[in-house]
Amino acid sequence: QVQLVESGGGLVQAGASLRLSCAASGRSFSSYPMAWFRQAPGKEREFVATISWSGGSTYYLDSVKGRFTISRDNAKNAVYLQMNGLKPEDTAVYYCAATSTYYSETYHAIGRREYDYWGQGTQVTVSS
Repeated sequence: QVQLVESGGGLVQAGASLRLSCAASGRSFSSYPMAWFRQAPGKEREFVATISWSGGSTYYLDSVKGRFTISRDNAKNAVYLQMNGLKPEDTAVYYCAATSTYYSETYHAIGRREYDYWGQGTQVTVSS
């Protein structure tokens, strides 16, 4: 069966960096966009970043633009999220998401319902 497994979360101080990884298995996602979402306590799960199947197009939540970078390695069936300049408001469980729907290179899939597969999440805690 399809599995998405996140890693790389942790407890860091404000201003630090973390790199999240998501390894997919069970099928290849090299032809589909992938994304990261996050969910803080008491809040809805929100979109963070998405990357097209080729890696040539990315889109970010406004509050993380310039600090976070999403990338992928199709040979490894993996997606990454480099997070720099972390802030306490970035504290959340971060989820990797993948879809089995073809989207054009320029379409940015930012809705939760556009993704079919989800990881179990990795906790990121940023202290002030």
